[in-house]
Amino acid sequence: MSSSALDIVSLFPSFDTGGFGGIQASGREAWRSIVSRIGEQRAHALYYQAGDSKSKVVLRAIRSRRNAKVVLVWHIHLLKLLPFLDSSAARVILFLHGIEAWPKQDSLTRLLLRQVNLVLSNSDHTWSRFLACNPAFLNIRHRTVPLGIGSRFGEITPSPSQAPAVLMVGRLDKNENYKGHKEVIAAWPMVLDRLPQAELWIVGDGNLRPDLERAAREHAVDKSVRFLGQVPDGRKEELICQSRCLALPSRGEGFGLVYLEAMRMGRPCLVSNLDAGREVVNPPEAGLAVDPTNPREVSDALQRLLSSGYEWDQWSAQARKRYEEHFTSEQFQQRLLTALFES
Repeated sequence: MSSSALDIVSLFPSFDTGGFGGIQASGREAWRSIVSRIGEQRAHALYYQAGDSKSKVVLRAIRSRRNAKVVLVWHIHLLKLLPFLDSSAARVILFLHGIEAWPKQDSLTRLLLRQVNLVLSNSDHTWSRFLACNPAFLNIRHRTVPLGIGSRFGEITPSPSQAPAVLMVGRLDKNENYKGHKEVIAAWPMVLDRLPQAELWIVGDGNLRPDLERAAREHAVDKSVRFLGQVPDGRKEELICQSRCLALPSRGEGFGLVYLEAMRMGRPCLVSNLDAGREVVNPPEAGLAVDPTNPREVSDALQRLLSSGYEWDQWSAQARKRYEEHFTSEQFQQRLLTALFES
């Protein structure tokens, strides 16, 4: 156990590079920015590794006790590791991502929240939803730090494939059955009435997939709905390039990194009017927002986003411009570092 002082100790859920974990992806970006700012000798990351039990992580926290100026907690559930760290003299900063922060927190978490000096959130929506169920923390210091990924995608925006395709990307998990897959499938027959050649590509896997496949058969659209499973990043990028738009009219996004992946390549997005997707896409600048419970509204928006012409060209250019001006990795890292070390 070292007694040397550090500038920052960071608690992350994991650095897993697989799947579609936005919290993990943003955590990796955060750690890179911290190391680039102060170097590995002045920073320490504690995170879950494959196969870790809670007790194993607690033991790791105890063994790595260090004096630190800042403790960064990258997930609200990790606040429960605070008592095992030497954080008494540190400034504690918590990052809120979305749905995990929106319920009323348990008594221990509420007690530990009293030790937090600054709350960062990935969107204004995440912060307002947190306060709606946890109003006792209305006066805690807060700052919105929108996420970012990647860098400018070359000079030329790639052209989509000839067949008009909608892409959906995300885990197909029954616990996350709020991302709009069923709603898009329900609206798909009306899309085909106007655009018979249209295809719906669904990337991702999980225990929700059989239900979605059944829904596609029941709506008699299974021949135009392609379930592609989980794909590597390179293939996902190809599919974004080939598609005309990304659709994720979710009811529970705290941010939605996949919108940035699409906007980076000039693809407009369909979001819902119920969550933080609106803050990312800013409809109608880089796409459209709909009530996901209204099939006609969903189908009308998809038909517009699938149609080539001046409107689509404008959306494509604006989506890419919005990404490049606000949501690159470098811009996110600058926002985060300012919040950590200068606010």
